[in-house]
Amino acid sequence: MMLFGKISQQLCGLKKLPWSCDCRYFWGWLNAVFNKVDYERIKDVGPDRAASEWLLRCGAMVRYHGQERWQKDYNHLPTGPLDKYKIQAIDATDSCIMSIGFDYMEGLQHVEKIRLCKCHYIEDDCLEKLGKLENLQKSVLEMEIISCGNVTDKGIIALYHLRNLKYLLLSDLPGVREKENLIRAFKTALPSLELKLDLK
Repeated sequence: MMLFGKISQQLCGLKKLPWSCDCRYFWGWLNAVFNKVDYERIKDVGPDRAASEWLLRCGAMVRYHGQERWQKDYNHLPTGPLDKYKIQAIDATDSCIMSIGFDYMEGLQHVEKIRLCKCHYIEDDCLEKLGKLENLQKSVLEMEIISCGNVTDKGIIALYHLRNLKYLLLSDLPGVREKENLIRAFKTALPSLELKLDLK
C-alpha cells in the first residue's frame, strides 16, 4: 500500500491531469478495481478461497473454521486443498469492500460472524444483498455494524432475512433514525435476537 500512496501523491501533484488533485477519485477507482468480481476465479479455486482473496485485497481479515488466528496477509493465504479452508468469520474493519464485490459471498456456506466497522463504502444495498444470500441466511449468527456512515434504517431492516441471527450490534450509525421501529421489526421477525443499540 505504501507504493500506491507514493504513486497517488505523485499523481495528485500533477496539474495537467483533470482529476490529478482529486485523490479521492483515484482511491475510489482503485477500490472499485479491488472489488471487481472474477467469476472465473471463483470457479477455479472455489468460493472460500476467492472470497478470502477479495476480502484481504480490500483490507479485511478472515478466520477459518478450526483456527484461532485471523488471516490478514494476502501473501500468506494458506495453501493446500482448496476445500480445506472455510471462512467462519469476517472482520472488515477499515476495509474498502463495496457492493460490487458482494457476489464473492454468494457461495460461502460457513460464515457465522461478520463485522463491518468504519467501512466507508458500505451502503444499504450491501446489507440488502447480504440479507438475500441464501447461504448466509442459514449460517450467520452474529453481526456488528459500527461507524458506517452510509447505512440507514433501510439497510438494517434487510438483515431480518438472516433467520438464524442471534446477536446484532449497531453502533455510531448517524443514518439510522427510527430506532423504535427497528426494535419492533426485529422483535417480530427474530424474537430470539439479542439486539444491542448504541445509537443517538
